Amino acid sequence: MNLRASPLDFEPADALSALCKAAGDPLRLNILRALTNDSFGVLELAQIFAIGQSGISHHLKVLAQAGLVATRREGNAIFYRRALAHADVLGGTLHGALLQEVERLTLPGDVRARIDQVHLQRANASRDFFARSAERFQAQQDLIAGLPQYRDSVLALLDSLDFASSASALEIGPGDGGFLPELARRFGQVTALDNSPAMLELARLRCEQDGLGNVHLQLADALLDDYPSADCVVLNMVLHHFAAPAQALQTLASRVNDGGSLLITELCSHDQSWARDTCGDLWLGFEQDDLAHWAIAAGLTAGESLYVGLRNGFQIQVRHFQCTPPLTHVADRPSLARTINR
Repeated sequence: MNLRASPLDFEPADALSALCKAAGDPLRLNILRALTNDSFGVLELAQIFAIGQSGISHHLKVLAQAGLVATRREGNAIFYRRALAHADVLGGTLHGALLQEVERLTLPGDVRARIDQVHLQRANASRDFFARSAERFQAQQDLIAGLPQYRDSVLALLDSLDFASSASALEIGPGDGGFLPELARRFGQVTALDNSPAMLELARLRCEQDGLGNVHLQLADALLDDYPSADCVVLNMVLHHFAAPAQALQTLASRVNDGGSLLITELCSHDQSWARDTCGDLWLGFEQDDLAHWAIAAGLTAGESLYVGLRNGFQIQVRHFQCTPPLTHVADRPSLARTINR
């Protein structure tokens, strides 16, 4: 009697094998290193690693099949970022250990230089947009989410933090200065920082109109120039204009005084690609988990969050991150985490 053994089920091992295979190539390891604090499109990665688009696409496919990279669509482009490791699934521990080892790699100098070039291209595109569009700023912002649509939510979160009247605040990218009167009423000293002379002039006119004597306006690059730290750093609809948001959070976190707070108002991830050309957005919103992951990597502690649903289909996230762990356990405080539909 001739007995034939049934095929063995190696499906779990196949997944583990795919992870090992993906990690077995130096270029793919360097791609993971480049994605440590950033996300790039296929063409950007092809530029960074000086190889053809088809070649970089093949390596990204291998990494994606192994669960090492995740994708998100930005208009007509697909951007890649590192996927988070999950220790409770097969291969999760190996995945996490691999990423830790990858972070110890040093990218070649020419690769780092080309990453800087990509960031510069992004930053120049954003700066050029605001230089051309200062006069239309309010109308363009209102197409998606103007200040009146999220002001009350930001103030609710801000007031819950109970800053002393002598505390200091720093607003990065104040736009036309619409939020500065609120900060001026709540803080002893306010600094408004912008790298666009045209936008800073709009903020100056607002300060003059409202008699804001405790607001200091400074023309500076938030990532490159020197400026004072503050007890509360505020970014309202600004982070999506930074070339490398995760790296920007690293720098901005260093501007928060010990025990202070970073408040971020941002769009949740969306697929409205027209926002790039019309509003100068480099990124189409952010995933909530990404913001938290970047902030924690920057040494901050995640605090309360508010989510505002807008009638035009967009959703806003208002996030609080603290420079040091809060003294009061979050369970002992009234929660502000909720969704507000407008």
